Amino acid sequence: MLRERSRNLNREVWESPSVYGGEDVKIADLNGEKVQATAEAIQAVTGNQVLGIGCNVTVEEDIQQCVAKTVAAFGGISTLVNNVGWGKAYDDPLEVPMEEMIESYKLNTLAATRMTSVCRPYLLKAENATITNSGSLVGVLPAFDFIAYSAAKAALNHLMLGLAHYFAKQVRVNTVLIGIVITEGYAAAGLDEKAQYALAHPDNLTGRAGKPQDIANAFLWLASPAGSWVSGQTLQVSGGGKRVRLKPE
Repeated sequence: MLRERSRNLNREVWESPSVYGGEDVKIADLNGEKVQATAEAIQAVTGNQVLGIGCNVTVEEDIQQCVAKTVAAFGGISTLVNNVGWGKAYDDPLEVPMEEMIESYKLNTLAATRMTSVCRPYLLKAENATITNSGSLVGVLPAFDFIAYSAAKAALNHLMLGLAHYFAKQVRVNTVLIGIVITEGYAAAGLDEKAQYALAHPDNLTGRAGKPQDIANAFLWLASPAGSWVSGQTLQVSGGGKRVRLKPE
């Protein structure tokens, strides 16, 4: 079961050739019409059973209904991907409204907590049960212009580490720290074309910004038996940091 409030990543995950082997998938998204169209398109390509459900992950009733519909359709849940994230830029971190700090925490941290809680009974019955969270590199690096978002993602890292130790060998729990992946979400967050261009041409070890498929590959590896010896980890998928060399070239 994949939940979305991150832009453009879900479809890439489930159109990956890695899932053509026959996995049934449920996608939940705030935009019910969009998620239904996405589910139908993926099902047409992969032949897998794909269920699209509208869900506001900050509303308890929606979460309960989302999980119930998934179990009714598939008989259980073995994998939960909490792909949720949104934040707004502010030049002054001390001018972010308190209400927005709280709402960011509800969306970027607590939504994953509640979905994990409701899925728990089914995950505990599954083989190779996994929870994978969509984290962010700004959850471990300074990002004062996205302070509400980055602080909430930092909280998610610690929360999920605690849950990995709680579940131990019953359910594997990991978080992917996502670097710069250019999507329509950057414009919606208030970044102008100049800022978006700079983000699209980063000075990192791989020399490029990320693609949704890069994140899809990480999600799929952690959820698959290939990642069966990995739990309690924050996996950086960010193209590497800036190259450091003390001796001048």
